[in-house]
Amino acid sequence: MIYIDGIVGVGKSTLAEILAKELNLSLYKEPVYDNPILEKFYYDKKKYSFPLQVFFLNKRLEMVKEAHKNGGGIFDRAIYCDKIFADILYKDGDLIEDEYNLYLELTKNMFENLPKPKVLVYLETTVDKAIEKIARRGREFEKNVDRKYWEELHGHYKKYFEEYSESTVIKINVDNRDFLNNREDVEYILNLVRGELCK
Repeated sequence: MIYIDGIVGVGKSTLAEILAKELNLSLYKEPVYDNPILEKFYYDKKKYSFPLQVFFLNKRLEMVKEAHKNGGGIFDRAIYCDKIFADILYKDGDLIEDEYNLYLELTKNMFENLPKPKVLVYLETTVDKAIEKIARRGREFEKNVDRKYWEELHGHYKKYFEEYSESTVIKINVDNRDFLNNREDVEYILNLVRGELCK
């Protein structure tokens, strides 16, 4: 079980697809395109924050259980890292206290018997680089997000991974890496991941 995570736009999906092919593992994609709540959330956070968090949590749990049953997989976001978004929503007043506490209780109960990942690949980048990539991929609802939100998310990610302890973490700065066009960058990450898988 390999998780890949990092701020929005960092290249999680691209790397996950490459690693899944290279390591011959099933790929479990973040439920973005079949998500009926996500676009609505960006236009009305107070109304859709809690259902969105629960939607992601439920879908990710389904995928983790399926991957565990099938002997492993690669995920383009870690189920644990959804808490980062819940923390921001609560801090900003988009999740009320009762919703936030219920969310934390749900995750605690779900994670008690959750299979642990072998490794988590954390992709680090600057806010500017992330915004560049977000603009290039052209999701309309992401383009309307204020820079302040991306900066806040970046800060929460850094803080979260200072305390993360569910698995081994491989931290990779991707500001000057190109998984699609540079085979050396792919080999570099593959060697790091294979090294952890062999332990």
